[in-house]
Amino acid sequence: MDGYPVDQIVVRAATARDLDQIARLWAALVEYHRRMDADLPEAADGGPQRYARRLAERLADPSTCVLVAAQGKQVVGYVLGFVVDLTAEMFVQGASGFLADIFVDEAYRGCGLGRSLVNELTEWFKERGVSYFEWHVAAHNHEGIAFWRAIGGRDVMLRMRADLHDDKGDTP
Repeated sequence: MDGYPVDQIVVRAATARDLDQIARLWAALVEYHRRMDADLPEAADGGPQRYARRLAERLADPSTCVLVAAQGKQVVGYVLGFVVDLTAEMFVQGASGFLADIFVDEAYRGCGLGRSLVNELTEWFKERGVSYFEWHVAAHNHEGIAFWRAIGGRDVMLRMRADLHDDKGDTP
């Protein structure tokens, strides 16, 4: 982290002025995942702009939290979370949280920004009566899995996939 004074980076609520930079980070997140595993989805043409539009629609939503890590006007990381109902009505209900996306620019990793973003989101969740939150992490993202375990994450459910077509496009 040479050259990036962490004390000059603040975690704050995102604003409409941040959306283009968040969209750029989202595109980097998608590419990061694609480099790790080609089975993960790639961004569509105009995907970052669509992502920014969706965030713009949700900025004022009280069940949505978008936070950024910013150094001056430069956004170097972000996190997106929602208060959701993760369980079907046949289960005991309770507000839960879902961390949809988190990304820190590679040049700013290793100085605690990811942890700071998660801590701020955790406080936001607590203020809304949420007792737990969940997220997805790519199976091949060993660095990400280590990060989540280091902050108290634990395996609850394993998401799996079966391809319905072989290499020739035929069903198995």
